[in-house]
Amino acid sequence: MATLKDVARRACVDVSTVSRALNNTSYVHPDTKARIMAAVEELSYQPNVLARGLRQGKRNTIGVVVPKISFSIFAELTSGIEEEARRRGYYTLLCNTLDDKRVEKECLNRLRNGFVDGIIVAQTGANTRLLRDIQAGGLPVLQLIRKYDASLSSAIVDFVDVGYRATRHLLERRCRKIALINGSMQTPPYQDRYKGYAKAVREAGLEEITIDKETDQRGMRYGYDCTNLLLDRYEGLDAIMAATDAQGMGVLRALKENDVSVPEDICVLSMTGHRVGDMLESSLTSMELPGIEIGARAADQLIDLIERDEKKKTSVKELRFEAKLVERESTAIS
Repeated sequence: MATLKDVARRACVDVSTVSRALNNTSYVHPDTKARIMAAVEELSYQPNVLARGLRQGKRNTIGVVVPKISFSIFAELTSGIEEEARRRGYYTLLCNTLDDKRVEKECLNRLRNGFVDGIIVAQTGANTRLLRDIQAGGLPVLQLIRKYDASLSSAIVDFVDVGYRATRHLLERRCRKIALINGSMQTPPYQDRYKGYAKAVREAGLEEITIDKETDQRGMRYGYDCTNLLLDRYEGLDAIMAATDAQGMGVLRALKENDVSVPEDICVLSMTGHRVGDMLESSLTSMELPGIEIGARAADQLIDLIERDEKKKTSVKELRFEAKLVERESTAIS
């Protein structure tokens, strides 16, 4: 493995000159720098980022804590975070908590005592005090999608607007018995989706139809089971709104098994869409979130907090995003 001395020897310069060129700590003549970079490429030299970070008091690494990746918007969010972090010279450490508060606490403690300069977290809400302590200790924290603490910066979506506009879309399709399959009402985005749904239904003078099952897992199986319960309990149901695409997939499966046509008999809409919705057998109308953009902006904001002048007081930042309604086959009534 090539060393800094090998690069200096190949470029015919001092080791200190190579160090200055690679770290941009002081001026190096462009011709000399070009010669050094050519030597780096020829020798496939890899700098010891950890050692350099420890010397500088920085690790150039951010921690990312999310509840899950598979079949969720968090796959796109983490991709956006990683891409932007890499562009700005940072690495990412990813923790998948499965929405378990104990796992989340362990991850946060490991990150605060490990090699990260800041943390982006989609939290359960159970460790808010710990997050405040982490930030007070000098590690910036940014809440992703789920905002529990107004004293911490955040990157969130206006989910009240999402729930309202999604319901209005179905009302415009002449749906009058609209059911909502949601997530835990202890979690802000699910609370806000419900608020938007309830407002639109109330304005239309219609009945709220909601369903809930005691479970920690609210993905495809949850959507499937809730749909079967809705079909058993309500006659004349003409629309189902799911909180996520994963739930929406479960809804579509249950309707197919019950010989219910989509959208002729029941329209289906997801309130947290990402790219998977376009690839289903019956493509899923959804409120599409700009996941990559949200992740990138969140990473950019956190890195700005990391690199800020410590003498300057930093105000709490809130990045707010909107969803875009994308109509597909599941609500496209002719």
